[in-house]
Amino acid sequence: MFRPQIKVLDCTVRDGGLINKWQFSDDFVRKVFIALSKAGIDYMEMGYKSSEKYFSRDENGAWKFCTEEDLKRIIGDYDHKMKLSAMVDIGRIDSEDISPKKDSVLDMIRVACYAKEMDKGISLAHQCLDKGYEITINLMAVSKVLERDLDEALDDLSKSHVPVVYLVDSFGAMYSEQIHFLAKKYFAALPGKELGIHAHNNQQLAFANTIEAIIAGVNRIDATLYGMGRGAGNCPLELLLSFLKNPKFDIRPLIEVIQEIFIPIKAETEWGYHIPYMITGTLNEHPRSAMKIMESKKMPNLREYYEELRDGTPLD
Repeated sequence: MFRPQIKVLDCTVRDGGLINKWQFSDDFVRKVFIALSKAGIDYMEMGYKSSEKYFSRDENGAWKFCTEEDLKRIIGDYDHKMKLSAMVDIGRIDSEDISPKKDSVLDMIRVACYAKEMDKGISLAHQCLDKGYEITINLMAVSKVLERDLDEALDDLSKSHVPVVYLVDSFGAMYSEQIHFLAKKYFAALPGKELGIHAHNNQQLAFANTIEAIIAGVNRIDATLYGMGRGAGNCPLELLLSFLKNPKFDIRPLIEVIQEIFIPIKAETEWGYHIPYMITGTLNEHPRSAMKIMESKKMPNLREYYEELRDGTPLD
C-alpha cells in the first residue's frame, strides 16, 4: 500500500541541466512541466537560482538563473496544483537576488551546501524562510564527510528552523546499508524534521537506495524523468511512481513525454550508467573526471583510469 505522506520532487531540469549547461528550449521545459503536472507530481524543480554576476548567460541557459520572467514564460496561464522549486548553491547566489515569495511563482527554495558550509547554509535558508518560502537543506557529499563533522552539521541543523533535510548520495557511492544507517542517524539527530533522499546512479543503485530510504521513513523523494541527471543520472521518476502505487499519480503522461523528447535527446546527449561513472562511484570520488571522459567521446584505457583514480595518481 502507498504512504500518503510521501512527496515527490522532480529535478529533471535542474540536475539534467548539469549535462548541457541548462541549454533547454522553452518547449522542452514546458512539456516537462505539463507532463509532471498531469502526473500529479508534488514539486517540480525548475533549475538553479544563481546570481548573474557569478555566471554568464552566454555559457549557461535560462534554468541556471530561474528569473521570474523565464518562469512565467513557461507556466503561462496553465492551471496546475504542482508546487515549483529552485535550488541555490552557497557562494553562487546573493540573498538580495532572491525576491520575496509574494513576488515569485516559486514556492520552495532548496539550499545545497557541504557540511563545512552549514553555518552559511542555515543563514541563507533562514533568510529565505523570512521571505516566505518553503525551505530545505540538501547536505551534499556525505559519503566523504568524517562522522564527527557530520554530527556537528546535524547538530547545527537540529537547532535551526529548517524543516526538511535531504540525505544526498552525491557520488553514487552508497549501498542500501549506508542509506539506512544514515537515515536512522539523521532522524535521531533531527527530531521533528522531515527527511529527503537524493540519489545518483553510478552503481545502478539510485532506485534501490531511494526505496531503502522510503523503508527507513524518508518522505521527501527526488527523482528525474528517464533518470536524466549529472553523469550517471538519478533515480528514474517513472520507476519511482510505479513503486509508490499512490492513486494520485498517473504514470502515463511521463511515458508519453519520455518517448517524445527524452529518448531522442539521450541518443545525442549521454547520461546514465557507464563504466567511468561506475569507477568513480565505487571509489567514492566526484564524477568530474568521468564526465570529462564521456564528453570527449574518446574512451581511455579504463583499467589505467581505475588504477590512477584508486591510487591518487594525477589524471591527464
